[in-house]
Amino acid sequence: MRPARTTRLSGAALLLVLIAWTLLPFASLFTAALHQSGTYPSGISWPAHPHWDNFVQAFNVANMATIFKSSSLIVLGAVPVTVLIASMAGFALGQLQVAGGRFVFLLFLLGLTLPFEGIIVPLYYEIEHLGFLDTRWAIILPLTGLFMPFGVFWMRAHFVNMPLELSEAASIDGAGTWQQFWRVHVPLARPAVVSLAILTTVWTWNQFLLAIVLVNDPTERTMAGALGAFQGDWGTNVPLLSAGSLLILAPMILIYFIFQRQFISALLQGSVKG
Repeated sequence: MRPARTTRLSGAALLLVLIAWTLLPFASLFTAALHQSGTYPSGISWPAHPHWDNFVQAFNVANMATIFKSSSLIVLGAVPVTVLIASMAGFALGQLQVAGGRFVFLLFLLGLTLPFEGIIVPLYYEIEHLGFLDTRWAIILPLTGLFMPFGVFWMRAHFVNMPLELSEAASIDGAGTWQQFWRVHVPLARPAVVSLAILTTVWTWNQFLLAIVLVNDPTERTMAGALGAFQGDWGTNVPLLSAGSLLILAPMILIYFIFQRQFISALLQGSVKG
């Protein structure tokens, strides 16, 4: 019993250290945001008179309401299409055993190694040629394509572990391929679909590079991309910059807390089996 208790205590202590280490940057950012605007806070120090109005000022100065709307539209444009196409492709590669499926899957795996930084220059000229430069489509379209390798890999890992007997039984009952996909496999793939949707939402919301390179207007960018313009204007005002950063992080933190159980359940039940 003693070794088991010692192991539990050691694990709990290590977990507390990791939690403290993870929360340390947020604590520093939060305390810095409460200092008087224009000062230079040092370390983690609680101010004698917290300036909560820094959050209101940062919200107004950065035009957060408009940026929040823009970022939401980008998420609504990129995430559903990514999840839908990745689900269909994952189903085809994992269940239908299409000709050349292994080769196509390898191409998607190669796509996982493709960094955003390596294609940003040709992507810029391609978006400019299409006429989407300085619009939200300049972010939505590339993100949909860049998320696809991971999305297909994620969904295929689920479908490849589903028994083929399910499709065979549905086929005997007269269900076509589309009916098998929508009525049989999609409901069973809910954990994988939900987890993919949450991950792509967070990644889209936090997209920085494509937003600042392909869109000049901060009100047409993602929240993270708009931070670049905000930092350029208020980079010397550490409390105001910290308050703005926390406001940008807040929606994703809130989403995590709301969908925490569902997200963890999706990870454990769904796509990581394959």
